[in-house]
Amino acid sequence: MRMNRRTMLTFAGISGAGALLSCCGCKSAPMTGRNQLMLMPETQEISLGLKAYEEVVSAEPASTNATMASLIETVGHRIASVAMRPDFQWEFRLIASPTQNAFCLPGGKVAVYEGILPVCENEAGLAVVMSHEIAHALARHGGERMSQEMAVGGAKEVLDRVLSAKVPDRQQQIMQAYGVVSKYGVVLPYNRKQESEADHIGIMLMAQAGYDPNEAPRFWTRFGSMGGSAKPPEFLSTHPADARRAQDLLGLMNEAQAHYGKAPQKIGLGQSWTNVG
Repeated sequence: MRMNRRTMLTFAGISGAGALLSCCGCKSAPMTGRNQLMLMPETQEISLGLKAYEEVVSAEPASTNATMASLIETVGHRIASVAMRPDFQWEFRLIASPTQNAFCLPGGKVAVYEGILPVCENEAGLAVVMSHEIAHALARHGGERMSQEMAVGGAKEVLDRVLSAKVPDRQQQIMQAYGVVSKYGVVLPYNRKQESEADHIGIMLMAQAGYDPNEAPRFWTRFGSMGGSAKPPEFLSTHPADARRAQDLLGLMNEAQAHYGKAPQKIGLGQSWTNVG
């Protein structure tokens, strides 16, 4: 069968996309084993995550609260120690902002905003937030959302966009996909499946790190009650908290308690605070 040039180019594009799919294609989320479509190589995602993080920290002032900044690092490193990603270049930063938010970019770049600390109330509450965000990065939820978006356009367009997209555009997509707010544009909300998965992975991580997993449903109940009449906090808009979510976490408690029981060091709730900032 003879093919004209246009047909050959189309066939080549589809074949190339097929090779890309076989290379990146289907992955499994950690702990849950859920199948995921991944079109972006993780190495590229991590590289973009680093660039995006550098852009954020250059624009957002670091907190002057040395005590809380140190605690962020302590909690972060405890969670990182059980995350089974020694290849990540973990970094933890407290940002001086009343925004109630936190995020973890690919490669282990974690930022917590001062505004969410009062909701945390204690070290375990902080571990809930940080382990949840780290879970999103471990499960590559942002990369999965970007892959789903790219797949809509068809095989050839997927190939073109993955291989030739400009880095700044990709950086902004990474920021949006992983919940970076402020001036960086619209934040894409996680879907329910990804949120539940991050809750599942997160509560296991915090328990393995020695934090009382019972604080997870309590934190989300506290946070859900803040949705009131005013505009919901940034974190709430991207991480929907409700009674069902707390119930789902309670359903995971036996598994989480088993991990907590095996933790080498049990911190429990850790340090508590009433006023921070």
